[in-house]
Amino acid sequence: MYDELRPLLFSIAYRMVGSVSDAEDIVQEAYLRYHRATQDGTRIDSPKAYLSTIATRLAVDHLRLARVRREQYIGPWLPEPLLTDPAPDAAQHAETADSMSMAFLVLLESLSPVERAVFLLREVFDYPYHEIARIVDKTEENCRQLAVRARRRIAERRPRFDADRRQRDELMRRFLAACEEGDVDGLVRLLAEDVVFYGDGGGTGFGLPNPVHGRGRVSRLLQGFMRQVNQAGLTLVPVEVNGQPGAQCLTGDGRLVNVISIDVGDGLIQTVRSVINPAKLRHLAPLADLPALYGERPARD
Repeated sequence: MYDELRPLLFSIAYRMVGSVSDAEDIVQEAYLRYHRATQDGTRIDSPKAYLSTIATRLAVDHLRLARVRREQYIGPWLPEPLLTDPAPDAAQHAETADSMSMAFLVLLESLSPVERAVFLLREVFDYPYHEIARIVDKTEENCRQLAVRARRRIAERRPRFDADRRQRDELMRRFLAACEEGDVDGLVRLLAEDVVFYGDGGGTGFGLPNPVHGRGRVSRLLQGFMRQVNQAGLTLVPVEVNGQPGAQCLTGDGRLVNVISIDVGDGLIQTVRSVINPAKLRHLAPLADLPALYGERPARD
């Protein structure tokens, strides 16, 4: 049962809280509570329903506590990146890529914890309203209203990605090649005029205090990134990040510096996101010594 239901529970928890480590803790706690309930003689007709209820409620509680921390977060907040495998089924991949993308998870931050739970359970996981009502302890009518409100808010700002995975991957390949080769003109041609760069350093001094807007400013920022990559002997390795094209930046001995992902629309790069906050990368690989690579920075972005 653990192996069968864990992917579903993790998918719910991760989309709720935007953190791999916290989602894993939530899943583990849900199983512990399930085990205690069965040991106490509680009759559980549906382990899936019981565990998804516990995981969702734990995630809602987690978000209520996390909102204050995120309001005080230094610089742009991004979810912990999750490396995903390209699904062989195109329709399945498109659905996963959209609902797990960093852009989508950031957008979910505009919803209240309960709105987020209702929206995800209905729109992503296709739970019926009567079951959602039981999970979030609301009436079915109230859940329908919450879903409508959340759906409207998300639809107003939801990003639209190019559906052709080959084109997106090819654009990422050209982007990485331009960065590694120092091809400034080639890089500029890949960027949308209103491209935005987000750098999440979490107050370590290695991120950016604010998003960088516009092709000119972003291209200059990326030129500086190119120089750092070349001077430090770093390597950019293509990976899929939250269902979107991305890359890991690695040192010569395989230690992780940061993770980059891009959003592609109309054949151009619309958004670049870089997570360099070590606290958000520990689940992926051994980490590089950032002060040794880039020099000591003040403990702020």
